[in-house]
Amino acid sequence: MHHGDALRPGETALAALPSARDAGLEFIGVLRTPFQTRDDCPRQGGFDGPDCRVELKPEFAPALEGIERHSHLEILYWLHQARRDLLSQSPKDDGRVRGTFSLRSPLRPNPIGTSIVVLERREGNTLLVRGLDCLDGTPLLDIKPDRCGYSVQARAKGLD
Repeated sequence: MHHGDALRPGETALAALPSARDAGLEFIGVLRTPFQTRDDCPRQGGFDGPDCRVELKPEFAPALEGIERHSHLEILYWLHQARRDLLSQSPKDDGRVRGTFSLRSPLRPNPIGTSIVVLERREGNTLLVRGLDCLDGTPLLDIKPDRCGYSVQARAKGLD
């Protein structure tokens, strides 16, 4: 257990986690960062952060076709070392407690992380990016363009 995993005053956790159910997720690769411990990770990544690597399994490389057209990507990943039982947290350890779903904390029932990154370049099945805030070796779930010209735009209210 990470030393920061102990409950802080006012925080609450589930007594027992429900049994796991398979959501059918497939880890499609791994993230390579300079961050070896959770204490090393920035609170949120920045575009001026260190070079990081998004390494896809070779069989997923064809899915990267056209990715270079996008300057910014959204990377979704599995926070494999995060506790999953916290219902409320005091993120700054200042005594103020908030519900887990009102925070961007990595400590959550389904620890899915997301970062917007700058795409520096592609090298085969690897993307070099800036902006990640996760541990080296974090499992990769998905990659999406940050903004896509093909997104369906909602109609203005009152127009039917």
